[in-house]
Amino acid sequence: MAAPTLTTGASTGKAAGAARGARARRGPARLPSVKTAVITLVAYVVAVLFLLPYLEMLITSVRPQRELFDRDYLPHHFAWSNLTNMWGSAYGILSSVRVSLEIAGGSTVLVLLVALPAAYYTSRHRFRGRGAFLLLVLATQMLQPTALIVGIYKEFLSFGLLNINPVWSLILVNAGFNLAFAIWILNAYIGSIPYELEEAAMVDGHGRVGALMRVTVPLALPGIVTALIFTFISAWNEFISALALTTSSDDFPLTVRLDSFIGQYTVDWQHLFGASLVATIPVFILFALIEGRVVGGLTAGSIK
Repeated sequence: MAAPTLTTGASTGKAAGAARGARARRGPARLPSVKTAVITLVAYVVAVLFLLPYLEMLITSVRPQRELFDRDYLPHHFAWSNLTNMWGSAYGILSSVRVSLEIAGGSTVLVLLVALPAAYYTSRHRFRGRGAFLLLVLATQMLQPTALIVGIYKEFLSFGLLNINPVWSLILVNAGFNLAFAIWILNAYIGSIPYELEEAAMVDGHGRVGALMRVTVPLALPGIVTALIFTFISAWNEFISALALTTSSDDFPLTVRLDSFIGQYTVDWQHLFGASLVATIPVFILFALIEGRVVGGLTAGSIK
């Protein structure tokens, strides 16, 4: 029993000696260079500057009314009830969040169903008029809802969609104005995927649709996620069309609900800033979850 013990102790000693030797060869931990330290410091300063408005919104939302215009940066008392009572029926924040989620989610799904087949066909087929079609799709980005709001309102009024459900009207409008961007992003990303991969899948027995769903769509997932997240954020933040096409307070999305806190002579700053913070939460969560895929999708087609 003594021999194995000595062998183990010797091997442990050799390992410890090797580790000390490696640390000695590496030397002490090196400090970052001046350039790296300056860049890091500047990055932190820029991040703080971007976060300060949100901090100011949070502080103002919990200020009591009597301390609203005090010069002190922090209030002497915190009115946390401002953040809780705005969820009541009197303010309608909860229903507006639901409507905004319906509009943004519906627009995103509709854009996916239309943009993916269009982008796939234009990237895989060189048909006559392809360049003109893509140019026409891109030209629609020049027309913003603000410039077309009168025509959009009259068209939806003529079809009676505003009387049926304004939420469906806003889904169609937001999907239409984000469709061109989604087609261009997906066209570039699908075009960067070798067609030979689909041919190999079809040789294995899959049809064109099967090759698309099993090969192209998984490989194009970063581009799809990029198109969908930008569509969702654009529909979530849209204001002009929502203001024009909604008449009942029950159908107000969150952007229009925020405008209702601004009166002719007074502004409900606490609930305005509290609801604004709520409006930033879904966007923040989405970007935190898929930031890497968004970067990959935006650089699609940059390298051939």
